[in-house]
Amino acid sequence: MPGPVGRSLTRRAVPRRAGWTAAYASTAARAATGVATPIVAATLTSSDATDPTPDPSPTATGLQFPDGFVWGAATSAYQIEGAAAVDGRGPSVWDTFAKTPGRVRNGETGDVATDHYRRWSTDLDLIKELGLRSYRFSVSWPRVVPGGSGPVNRKGLDFYRRLVDGLRERDITPMVTLYHWDTPQELQDIGGWENRDTAFRFAEYAAVLAEALGDVVPNWLTLNEPKTVVQNGYLYGSHAPGKRDEAAAYVVAHHQLLAHGLAVQAMRPHLGPQTRIGPALNLHPCYPADESAEAQQATVLYDGYENRLYLDPILKGHYPQDVLDDVARFSPMQQHIKDGDLEVISSPVELLAVQYYCPIYVTGAGETVRKHPTSEAFWQQIYPEGMYDILTRIKKDYGDIALTITENGLPCPDVMGPDGTVQDTGRIAFLRDHFAATHRAITDGVNLESYHVWSLMDNFEWQEGYDERWGLVYVDYASQQRTPKASARWYSGVIRDNGL
Repeated sequence: MPGPVGRSLTRRAVPRRAGWTAAYASTAARAATGVATPIVAATLTSSDATDPTPDPSPTATGLQFPDGFVWGAATSAYQIEGAAAVDGRGPSVWDTFAKTPGRVRNGETGDVATDHYRRWSTDLDLIKELGLRSYRFSVSWPRVVPGGSGPVNRKGLDFYRRLVDGLRERDITPMVTLYHWDTPQELQDIGGWENRDTAFRFAEYAAVLAEALGDVVPNWLTLNEPKTVVQNGYLYGSHAPGKRDEAAAYVVAHHQLLAHGLAVQAMRPHLGPQTRIGPALNLHPCYPADESAEAQQATVLYDGYENRLYLDPILKGHYPQDVLDDVARFSPMQQHIKDGDLEVISSPVELLAVQYYCPIYVTGAGETVRKHPTSEAFWQQIYPEGMYDILTRIKKDYGDIALTITENGLPCPDVMGPDGTVQDTGRIAFLRDHFAATHRAITDGVNLESYHVWSLMDNFEWQEGYDERWGLVYVDYASQQRTPKASARWYSGVIRDNGL
């Protein structure tokens, strides 16, 4: 697990990613900013890294998005569904991890979460009320295939059919993620992602869902943030399965990417010609912390670990050689790359889901430093321009693939006021500035078609439990009452106007 706020972190000890759990209002730790250069493959170009301290007022900017642009929000199964042992659901690695003393803040678990499994219909009504056009959610692998392989749990599959049908009845487009970190515990017991066989079991599960829902789901995402599983699950131990084994971590990276490609191949026969598949990758624009040649060189390699290790095999059919050479010093990853694997991993996809939260600044020693205001999530530097940089970099280096933003957001210290409202003006300012950066990227030719705010509602935030809130909708966990925050009402206006 990374050290305290402000510690310089080495390349393989990058800031913890997945609690996404703190407040945007915390700017006391702001560091001086300077001129930085973002990584665009191995090419360095200048970008002004100015301090993005927001104006909290939700003023109009006059920016109009293209006709047909789709606005939505995102969730994941373990974070909202609850009903952990209901209707045949099997245990996942997160059930095991959360119930291990000391793993999650306050000993909290996703056993109940926001009770979405029971409240799904009223939650869909709320999505409709807010005007969202798309809803990105994940399927719980152990709810559908409790053991990770073998018999299908019909009750679990029927739940997702009801959910998808309910969305379509409300004219909301479903976007389904197959895997958001909830590996069935039975598979973990025989090696999990360290075991190559898990990739094939994932493909079988993907085919089950494609056959059951392929006629009603137009957009599928295979894996959510394989990098977070590698880093948080296998390097730091801050996520399930809670290991600290860098040798195994990059074997896990390869097996997840193989699972992505196998799933794409397994799903195709069950999907129509207009249905699209792609991965969901959390991408971090990487910048040299200063103008030295050493910092620029270190940043290229850091970018390899953060971005190219996942983008290149999927979209180019090969791993970045600089990363392979470096990984060979401590991991047997290359020994696990079999003949034909990269052809499978690079099976054609029609969609790339981008998840952007923060930039990374790299010193000549390969360590990271902070240059922008942070949220209470110490890893999250607030830099909207990074959204523009990562989107335009994808177009430059990987072509004109259709893009969707499937996560972007931040936590705020949300409290219910005496008038029954939650005034999260910091979140409004954050979203406004990131929407504006996105608009600029579209204007400059990026093929971006939709934007999903993280998250629809407050939920179980992984190792941080329920202490911190990222939702557009406030959840009172005692009563499970949902209350749209000021940001949700503001976002409804953005959707209505298709602009800022």
